[in-house]
Amino acid sequence: MMTDPIADMLTRIRNASLVHKKEAAIPFSKMKKAIADILVREGYIVKAEEGKTKPLFLMVTLKYADGLPAIQEVKRVSTPGHRRYVKTSDIDKVLNGLGLAIISTPRGLLTDKEARAAKVGGELICEIY
Repeated sequence: MMTDPIADMLTRIRNASLVHKKEAAIPFSKMKKAIADILVREGYIVKAEEGKTKPLFLMVTLKYADGLPAIQEVKRVSTPGHRRYVKTSDIDKVLNGLGLAIISTPRGLLTDKEARAAKVGGELICEIY
């Protein structure tokens, strides 16, 4: 059975926000750090810091507004068993532009808006709203 570390990260964030935890600890990887940095930049989480101890981990501080989590839904789209690639013209808006899709492109990880503006496609990692 193949494990999916990105799905594990998204599940940890989803579960922590459902029980109103302040932080979630996630095993570290550069890809997960890049995803967390996009979530910080887009305002879905407060911060993502790299732990200093071994084994390395990523401490994600979740964001809440009026007691409700900023992340309502997080969905893994492309999985190791079923990769999903999109062309620039096929990048759909998530929740009519209110949500966010993260796409792995030749220029690195980009949001759906950035990928459309840069006119690049790639692997559709996940959708968040």
